[in-house]
Amino acid sequence: MNGLTMTTVIASPKCQVVIPKNEREKIGLKPGSRVVVEAVGDHIEIRPVPEDPVGFYCGVFKEGPSLTGALLKERKADRRHKNRKGS
Repeated sequence: MNGLTMTTVIASPKCQVVIPKNEREKIGLKPGSRVVVEAVGDHIEIRPVPEDPVGFYCGVFKEGPSLTGALLKERKADRRHKNRKGS
């Protein structure tokens, strides 16, 4: 691909593969780590799931409308509506 040597592995009869140690170490993958496996075009990508996915992905969608803001606004309106009905 980019002139680098690539390691190849053989899929087992159950299509399982072992990720080579040097590749695991590059991304900090350890036994018991959760990973995301995704087919992208003609290949599969394996990415580690961060230990704190909420904190890691917080703010990743800075452009566009705030879904959290919209949810909070909707809940506030629901509380006002509920309070009016209860009066």
